[in-house]
Amino acid sequence: MGDIYDAIDDKLRRFIEAQHVFFVATAPREGGHVNLSPKGLDSFRVLGPREVAYVDYIGSGAETIAHLRENGRITIMLCSFEGPPKILRLHGTGEVIEPQDAVFAELKTHFPDGMSPRSIIRVDVERISDSCGYGVPVMTFEAERTLLRQWAEKRGEPKLTEYQIEKNAASIDGLPALRWVEQS
Repeated sequence: MGDIYDAIDDKLRRFIEAQHVFFVATAPREGGHVNLSPKGLDSFRVLGPREVAYVDYIGSGAETIAHLRENGRITIMLCSFEGPPKILRLHGTGEVIEPQDAVFAELKTHFPDGMSPRSIIRVDVERISDSCGYGVPVMTFEAERTLLRQWAEKRGEPKLTEYQIEKNAASIDGLPALRWVEQS
């Protein structure tokens, strides 16, 4: 059965670092659509015993950003597809750090160079829990996909900026998302 932890210790950190995919869940305060997004690409880091962050790359929606701006609630779930079964949930309060924010450059040093992120999501973790994961299938990791990088490189910075203005100004429920887009 599941346990609740006071902090992300070395054992939990090793589990987190071994996972190739994680899931992010957010929701607006009232009504609207719940969002659940899979993430990967070596984009997740443990920053402290109760602090994590991930790189948020340009995408067709900005639900997580909009929901965090509205209420800050976020849950991150990691589950093992290889090795012993386990599901780990990190419940917390998230903050959207955009490239124009003072702390962005320092946070970015925790992640590999490469594609430019549209933001970094930093989470103060309030609850850390695990469960068995007995129902999660065993699957073997083959490789990271390269399509997002190829898509971004093909477009180049000017077209990526236009894309974000078009697609990342608001959530599907009309909540404001990227701050810099509002100011454009």
